[in-house]
Amino acid sequence: METTDKVPAGVKFRRICRVLHRDLSYFFAGVICIYAVSGITLNHKRDFNAAYSIERSEFTVKGDFPESGTSVDREFVTGLIGQLSEKETYSRHAMAGENTLKVFFKGGSSLEVELDDGEAVYEKVRKRPVLYQFNRLHYNPSRWWTWFSDIFAVSLMLITLTGMFMLNGPKGMWGRGGIEFAVGLLFPLLFILLL
Repeated sequence: METTDKVPAGVKFRRICRVLHRDLSYFFAGVICIYAVSGITLNHKRDFNAAYSIERSEFTVKGDFPESGTSVDREFVTGLIGQLSEKETYSRHAMAGENTLKVFFKGGSSLEVELDDGEAVYEKVRKRPVLYQFNRLHYNPSRWWTWFSDIFAVSLMLITLTGMFMLNGPKGMWGRGGIEFAVGLLFPLLFILLL
């Protein structure tokens, strides 16, 4: 006579939760870390530009400046660009006032020159390595990434829910885990109510 031990449904459910929790956590660990880092930097965007490094420097350019009201040609602008300590790629230039020339470079940098005395302000803009790319992913750069992000968001919910029900007993959802869940839920609820 054969005896078959039936595994209780609760045990099966917790096994499935452990497998899903483990596998999804490993698969999405890199994306979770990327989103966490970019999330922190975006939270502090008023204090810190995580995507770009911006440096301003003031100096005096040399040259024969055109008289007020006359147009500035590309050759004159090229001479000004040659006086920069950094190599920049010209994009365009325009007059920002009667005597103020603004030169724009590819990548976002700019040079502003007062044509009456040669006083100049150079604003160097550079992408921050790694952080720029992390933040770009946070802003959904393509349709394919949108799909991946949606799958990732659903998987985060699964990781959380399976984690909540992996344990049974006093450390599980109906014990200490449930209390921690309720306390953790209070913080966003308070912010929602107070905003």
